[in-house]
Order: sequence, then structure tokens, then C-alpha cells
Amino acid sequence: MATATTTTVSNTSGLAEDFEDIIFNVSPTDTPMLTLAKRTKASARYHQWQTDALAAASSNKAEEGADASYATAAQTTTLGNYCQISTKTVDISRTLDIVNKYGRKSEVAMQLMKRGKELKRDMEFTICRNQPSASTTARSTAGWETMIPTGKNLVAANSGQTADYTVRGFSAASWIAPGEDGSLVTFVEADLTSALGLAWEDGGDPSVIMMSKLNKNRFNAFSGIATKYNEVKGTAQAIVAGAADIYVSSFGNHTVKLNRYMRNEVVFCIDPEYISVAYLDGIKKTPMAKTGDSERHLLTVEYALVCNSQDAHATVGGVGL
Repeated sequence: MATATTTTVSNTSGLAEDFEDIIFNVSPTDTPMLTLAKRTKASARYHQWQTDALAAASSNKAEEGADASYATAAQTTTLGNYCQISTKTVDISRTLDIVNKYGRKSEVAMQLMKRGKELKRDMEFTICRNQPSASTTARSTAGWETMIPTGKNLVAANSGQTADYTVRGFSAASWIAPGEDGSLVTFVEADLTSALGLAWEDGGDPSVIMMSKLNKNRFNAFSGIATKYNEVKGTAQAIVAGAADIYVSSFGNHTVKLNRYMRNEVVFCIDPEYISVAYLDGIKKTPMAKTGDSERHLLTVEYALVCNSQDAHATVGGVGL
């Protein structure tokens, strides 16, 4: 007599897969420097701007009845930066785009979304770093590290740094990339307050302090933040700034921002009024010519970083231990 066999999952074919209809992506997409910067318009490959300053204050006394004396007016300073082209591409077969898929309906749309986010991350990486400006075949826009040289509020945390470290800033229509960092030291509070003070003395309001994870961990232990309070109006309680997202110095309140794309060797003190990104062309999607059984797109952006006033900002350099 035959033995009956129970039909179970293990001996049945054609079962549907258990597949979540969503795609998880934990990759960070925040771009704090790009978000902080104002958006302006460029009209040429080489974008220029002017800076000016008042004469130093003096006692300014004159003899009664004396003839007036006239001095030659100080001229503005012209700075500039090259616009850089950054690109991303998408190339998806016709079949892949039309077959059923989990987590997305259109492969082209999903890949365009991803490439757009990647393009913004590349821009953030570029403007945070020590890249010089150059008019080479592939033009490069200078990063923020090049823009605050010695004499313009750069605090060299390690006095033993190589001479190359301080060779930066604007020269011969280009921004010069910093040289070697030299022997690095630990980020300390005295260097931060020194940098903030330099910018304040020159008229800046460096209300944003930006740093890497390593330096943020050092910053969290600074003695000056544990007992700081933010006063609030009304009956609400004061906010303790012990989380170190707000730093209160002798020169004002400063918002502290983490940046994944900064080098550990620097800490930026930024006045948001004097930083911008000039776009010769914003992020644009262009369908490419069809040469086969696929859909192709090119994403482009052409932009230049602008430091509207070097005096408004400061940088701590040579840290990172």
C-alpha cells in the first residue's frame, strides 16, 4: 500500500520569493559646506570678484586752520577662481528598465537619482580640500584650504611645520595648494580661540566651525563647552550646550558642524556671509545620442568656490593627531 506524502514547501516548486520591495542605502548625502555657501552666478570660465577694506583706525588729529592733505585711495583687490566641470553618467539597457524589479519601477530614474547625489558629494569633497585652481585641460576650482594663508588668519598649530605649509593663497590669478602639513599636533582649544579672535579682529563673524570626526572628538572635551548655556526667552529652560553643537567663545556663539569630506589636518572657522559657490551651469541632465539598445544620460555641473573675504574667516592647520 502506497504511503501518502504531505505536500510541503520543501517539495513544491514555483513559490514566490520573500523580497522586500525597498532598497536600503545608508550612504551619507549631507553636504554641509555646499549647503552653507550662498549660490551665485558665474558668467565665464574664470570667475572673479573684488575685496576691499577700510584704512586702519587712528587718532586722526589735524592742526586748526591747516590745509587739507590728500592721500591716494587704496584700490580694491581682485581675486578669482576657475570653474570646474564635474560629471556623472548613466547607461541602462532598454530591457533592464522595463522588466519587473523590486524597490524601484524605473532603473533609469533610480540611477539618475543616485548619480545626482554622488555629484553633490563630489562637489563637497572638492570645495573642502586643498586642491589648487588651475586652467589645465580639465580645469580645477580651488578648495577652501587654499584660501586662508598665513597673514590671513591661518593658525599653524605646530610651529615646526614645514615652510611649504604656509605657501598658499592667491597668486598670479590662481590659488596655490598648501604644501606638506609637517609634524601634526592635537587640536586644542587655544588654537581655536586664537583663530576665532583673528577673524573677529578683522571684522568677521565666524559663526560656523567645521571639522572632521577626529577633531570633533577632541573638541567635545574642551573645557569651555561643558558649562555653557544658551539663554532663551519666556519661561522655557536654558539649553545646556554640553553636546558641543554650540560653542560660546569671547567672540560670539558658533555652530559646530561635522564634515565627512574634510581632512583631519584642518579646522575651518567660517563667516557664512562671505562664502559662496558660483555656478556657470547648475546640475543638468542631458539625454545622450542613442547608439544601441540602451538609454544614456550625462549629468554635469560647472562651478567655482568663492571666498568673498579672506579676512572674515580663519583656519586652524597642522592638527590631526
